[in-house]
Amino acid sequence: MKTAIITDSTAYLPDAIIKSLDIRIISLNVIFKDEIFVEQDYDVQTFYERMRTEKELPTTSQPTTGEYVALLEQLKDEGFTDCISIHLSSGISGTYQNAITAGSMVDGIDIHPFDSEIAAMAMGFYVIRAAELKNALSPEEIIAELEDMKKDIHAYFIVDDLKNLQKGGRLTGAQALIGSMLQVKPILHFVDTKIVPYDKVRTKKKAIKQIKTLFAQETKDYSDITAVLIHANASEEADDILAELKAEFPHVDFVKSYFGPVIGTHLGERSIGLGYMNRKFNSFN
Repeated sequence: MKTAIITDSTAYLPDAIIKSLDIRIISLNVIFKDEIFVEQDYDVQTFYERMRTEKELPTTSQPTTGEYVALLEQLKDEGFTDCISIHLSSGISGTYQNAITAGSMVDGIDIHPFDSEIAAMAMGFYVIRAAELKNALSPEEIIAELEDMKKDIHAYFIVDDLKNLQKGGRLTGAQALIGSMLQVKPILHFVDTKIVPYDKVRTKKKAIKQIKTLFAQETKDYSDITAVLIHANASEEADDILAELKAEFPHVDFVKSYFGPVIGTHLGERSIGLGYMNRKFNSFN
């Protein structure tokens, strides 16, 4: 048995981890009018600059079934017998379902799909854990481990406005937040695979403070914690928040990540996210 780990480009994993753990990436796409860009190859800053100046928001698309089949055929040729495929929430993308379809079309390699029910680097926690275990456990045991992790992973997102989410149809319960959005910063999270409102707070500063409070409450009983601060083209702001978090929670392993073009299309520029779980990872050390 030889197991490969596949995820999609929206995990936004560091290149060093992708290489060291031999994680295979299948990319989603971002589309400006008639121009299609492969997310994995699209410069993030260039994307946000263009999104800011275009009259119409870009759209996104999942990998085709053919692209997924080609990846599975390649892995089979490399001697892999199994692959664990971990993808962004099925409630906002069909990538997970595409993995299932492609797996049924390729003989000689077994695919074990996993719906992370989340996105971005919070999903990356699952990918890293699977890669760390791939030589020690069977694919079925790894999937069981990932399912068990779901109860321990939390993520909250702050967006500047709901324009992108509303137009993209990715926000469930948007009507609860529609109205006068002046200075109101929605806090969002995933529930049952969907992005839903958690709260709306006046000013981003207060929203960040509330997320810190949630973080403290939900991790108070744990000592081994990894957290990721995620930003959408707001690196300096993210550094300031990260410095505050490290000072307030010195026992936590903090890492920094970003919202790339596909997730950034839906959340919008200058969004901030905090994801965390009660586990530490060797790969970050």
